Amino acid sequence: MKLFPRLVALAFAFAVLVMGLQPVRASVRPAIAAQPSFAAASNRSAAEAYCRSTGGLVEIRKPVYGTNNSSAAAQLVLSGEAGFCQYTLKKDGSRIHVMLTTLVATLPTLAALAYYAKPPTSNATCPGGANPASCYCTYLGGSDQFGGTTAAGGAWVLKGAIDEDLEACIFPDLSSIDSWGLAYHANNIVRGIDLSKVLMYHKPH
Repeated sequence: MKLFPRLVALAFAFAVLVMGLQPVRASVRPAIAAQPSFAAASNRSAAEAYCRSTGGLVEIRKPVYGTNNSSAAAQLVLSGEAGFCQYTLKKDGSRIHVMLTTLVATLPTLAALAYYAKPPTSNATCPGGANPASCYCTYLGGSDQFGGTTAAGGAWVLKGAIDEDLEACIFPDLSSIDSWGLAYHANNIVRGIDLSKVLMYHKPH
């Protein structure tokens, strides 16, 4: 009979302990959730601010299929959007676009590694008449094509921008630098800006 009161007392003490822990857990969760994951750019405003602070222009673009068709009605706006940072080289007006998440990633991304490595464009197999930058993007393991190799075309679109239809090379890890920027850089031609000066992931020495 004496065992039962002891069990009741232990159960009560355990309940009090658990109840006492609940406010602590509740107070910890918001603190953790409030910490921005800057490397992953979950805080887009921070990534946008970094783009501007390094001389870039923030662009929020929509994926659109059928951009080779002059009729807007025949173009299909797809789901989603992506933020890009556009850098312009004043002396020649050339531009390069890097996805915001790629720009502020502190860990390596496939797009950044491709930019640093600069594999020769001559290694890319490109059929006659095909877009050489797109072929190079494919050679690197990315893709900038909408709907495969059909003539419909597609791009990341921002109406009114100097480059309305952006040919962005998207890699399997969802990192991105525009195809022409990658191709020119592989031939030691800097468009817009030398991204090694602004990418948060720096090439290991």
